[in-house]
Amino acid sequence: MSLSDAQRSELKRHLVELKLEHHDLDLSIQRLAADPHVDELALKRMKKRKLHLKDSIAKLQSQLIPDLDA
Repeated sequence: MSLSDAQRSELKRHLVELKLEHHDLDLSIQRLAADPHVDELALKRMKKRKLHLKDSIAKLQSQLIPDLDA
């Protein structure tokens, strides 16, 4: 299935948003993990969200790879 230019642009825009959120979350996790009084449950939830974002990013990147005709 081939994507239209509009669909490809939308996927790229969404990909940029997800990457930004992933980066911001990574920084927040680093700061929170350095706190000796960290809320472990909150940290665990943030890490789970970060992993979900990583999976979503990989899926979008895969969708943006052009289909090769065999």
